[in-house]
Amino acid sequence: MTPALINWFASLAFLLGAIAFLLEIFVFPGFGVAGVIGIILVGWGVLMIAVDVTQATAAIVLAIIGSIVIFIIGLRVMSRYNVWYKLTLQNKQDKNVGYVAPAPELSHYAGKEGFALTPLRPAGLAEIDGERLDVVTEGEFIRAGIRVKVIKVEGTRVVVKEIAG
Repeated sequence: MTPALINWFASLAFLLGAIAFLLEIFVFPGFGVAGVIGIILVGWGVLMIAVDVTQATAAIVLAIIGSIVIFIIGLRVMSRYNVWYKLTLQNKQDKNVGYVAPAPELSHYAGKEGFALTPLRPAGLAEIDGERLDVVTEGEFIRAGIRVKVIKVEGTRVVVKEIAG
């Protein structure tokens, strides 16, 4: 192979490796096939462009070791200056502060009737059996004040339909 062709292959391998990394980050999250392929292609591109394979391998190994050392030092510095504390949410969602999980059992509303308090497009509020509930329709629009009936309850999702007439 000519040196120009090898340079093109190396550049192509490096570019495809970078594309594989981007796919791993934005399309296939996690560390999977695209990430491994990206690592292999970038490494292959670096090895092909190098004058000496031994020198390139040594450079890659030193870069990996340097990255690990910088990562460990970074962790220690971040823990010393409480950077993790600044980057993470410290609030707890306590019940006494107002955080309330939705009612776990809403199935007793199935088949009950009420009326829409707000326009349902498709979500909104309805009063069913004297209680205000977050409800959804199956996609249709229902104006406020229209009578509705609960047709199904799926966990915390209450589905209503307009009552004809």
